[in-house]
Amino acid sequence: MPSPCSLLCRLATLLCVWALCQAQLDTKLPPGTPIIQLRLAGDKHKHYEGRVEVYYNGEWGTVCDDDFSIHAANVVCRELGYVEAVSWSPSSKYGKGEGRIWLDNVHCSGLERTLAQCESNGFGVSDCKHSEDVGVVCSQRRIPGFKFISTLTDNVESLNVQVEDVRIRAISSQRKRVPMTEGYLEVKDGGKWRQICDLEWTEMNSRVICGMYGFPGEKRYNTKVYKLLSKRRKKNYWGFGVNCTGNEASLHGCKLGHKVELRRNATCEKGLPVVVNCVPGRAFAPSHAQGFSKAYRVEQPLVRLRGGANIGEGRVEVLKNGEWGTVCDDSWNLEAATVVCRELGFGSAKEVLAGGKLGQGMGPVHMNEVKCSGFEKSLTECYFNRDALGCSHEEDVAVRCNVPAMGFQNRLRLSGGRNPFEGRVEVLAEKNGSLVWGTVCSDSWGTIEATVVCRQLGLGFANNAFQETWYWPGDMSADDVVMSGVRCSGTEMTLAQCLHHGKHLDCPRGGGRFAAGVSCSETAPDLVLNAQVVEHTTYLEDRPMYILQCANEEHCLSSSAAAATSSSYRRLLRFSSQIHNNGLTDFRPKAAHHSWIWHECHRHYHSMEVFTHYDLLSLNGTKVAEGHKASFCLEDTQCEEGIEKRYECANFGQQGITVGCWDTYRHDIDCQWIDVTDVVPGDYIFQVVINPNFEVAESDYTNNVMKCRCRYDGHRIWMYNCYIGGSMSSETEESSFRGLVNNQLGHR
Repeated sequence: MPSPCSLLCRLATLLCVWALCQAQLDTKLPPGTPIIQLRLAGDKHKHYEGRVEVYYNGEWGTVCDDDFSIHAANVVCRELGYVEAVSWSPSSKYGKGEGRIWLDNVHCSGLERTLAQCESNGFGVSDCKHSEDVGVVCSQRRIPGFKFISTLTDNVESLNVQVEDVRIRAISSQRKRVPMTEGYLEVKDGGKWRQICDLEWTEMNSRVICGMYGFPGEKRYNTKVYKLLSKRRKKNYWGFGVNCTGNEASLHGCKLGHKVELRRNATCEKGLPVVVNCVPGRAFAPSHAQGFSKAYRVEQPLVRLRGGANIGEGRVEVLKNGEWGTVCDDSWNLEAATVVCRELGFGSAKEVLAGGKLGQGMGPVHMNEVKCSGFEKSLTECYFNRDALGCSHEEDVAVRCNVPAMGFQNRLRLSGGRNPFEGRVEVLAEKNGSLVWGTVCSDSWGTIEATVVCRQLGLGFANNAFQETWYWPGDMSADDVVMSGVRCSGTEMTLAQCLHHGKHLDCPRGGGRFAAGVSCSETAPDLVLNAQVVEHTTYLEDRPMYILQCANEEHCLSSSAAAATSSSYRRLLRFSSQIHNNGLTDFRPKAAHHSWIWHECHRHYHSMEVFTHYDLLSLNGTKVAEGHKASFCLEDTQCEEGIEKRYECANFGQQGITVGCWDTYRHDIDCQWIDVTDVVPGDYIFQVVINPNFEVAESDYTNNVMKCRCRYDGHRIWMYNCYIGGSMSSETEESSFRGLVNNQLGHR
């Protein structure tokens, strides 16, 4: 039962929203209040933020940050139709404005209906410069019933579109289509849904609408059908046209078109309501052939997203000369981010993230000062500065893209957990001709499957996968198993896309207490091996068997060592490994402290039985020698500047790797090798896999594999072309893309 405090909080929130609506309905201002119009401008990372600009006396100007407060920011956001302000920023965070600085020393109580009611020095009275222009970040939530009112008698085209909501309303024959790609465009203004007259409508407008709904492209539609429907239906037009350039992230970034004269049935007499028809990316299309043809070439992608918790988000990485690298956040904006999103088969970018917000990458920074028009087919076609001097991975960019509404979350739920991020997994499945909720068999259930569940529900990353859920009493009517044999690769968007038994279920343990469960987290660690360290520290050592007894007990030698005499030698391929945590949370062993295993021979605890696999493979991928590295000690060997070490193995200490730190296994540590005694001379592939059993959840498993080319002549060994993830660099010359060669900005 909710506490009295929480009920009071809810009541207060409802009263606030009601008050906002009433303020909207009562549009009369006290006599003498200056008439102004507001907009958010500048270098935005989201459409609901920007530099505050005021239209007064026929001219746009800015607001100085002196004495500005969150109360003033709230007034600004509410005047623009948002429920409240989240924050405000001084010192021209969104770039310097132009023209007059209309307001300075603004003092608001927060209850004003317009910024013009707040106390200030007066319009145009300021000693500020544009380096002090103020900006705000508004809540995404719009005021219910908000009605856009233009105070401009002319120059209305300089205003952005400000409406409560936008939707695509499908005609009856297409309402069951998923995703919904075609229909009437409607805007909600003053609490009512209204159509837009198509007399000034352009393809660029449709491009923006499709982008904000998660679609990379638009196409023509069958006008005959909609002409017939238009004659039968009552229309309620909005009073403005729309003017988009085509590279806006959403309709709210577009300018208003001309005013539309509203004359009841005679409105838009020579036109029709706007209809849009969007093309989905291939991942969301009903069939592969119907997908957006320009989106994401799976056979040779040049751009990818990594480290994101949800579909359509992640750190931006680009391919150059066979090596993946990152993009520096200097000059990075919504136009460049939207090019990335559309290239990958998503819609426009809804948010730009700078400063390594979704984890730091490894390897080179390939692009800096990227400048896109927004119409490029690939990020690699944008202009940029190849000199990334001064850029570090702390400045890696990331994006969040608009994705289509697929209804994935409606077919899966977590039940019985203590919070929305955990519980027994229940899926909606067809049984005897009807849809019923049921559980998932926990046989073979693991972290990868849990990752797909968390992604499908939009809950971030998997934290744990559970094969027993008796402590989470789910819905008793959903105890029956409706899905078994689930095996996922980790790239699926839904659990249903994973391999699983069809109608013929096989679950010996049954559901109920043995049903599959998960816990999710908004952040996760991300381990990455430093390939250069491996390449530079490799060497051969012949070591006598009599000093390898402990290593032999821990199975760090090849099977032939069991029959070797104590006076014989083993040839060891030795190297150092430096494992970085580039994620957003610490890497911790799954096993609790009390369950770590003591190894008497080396006198240390194993917190993970297998932390890494070391393998020597033939060129066709067959193992010729292997070793494993038990995680006898996970600790912070070194950290980046400003980060403190948290984990140390001494005295049975806590084990783990802190974000921004790395654990170094030196070449001279026991088991830090591959036994190559029985390997014949030749060319090989050396492979290291971190967290090979996916025992601990990470944000990105694709960078857990490192491969090197390796040549052994029987006496010496050469390690070269080491790389993380991806395919072998034999196509290095062909893999360089034209964008990084021909479209470089000149040095400044």
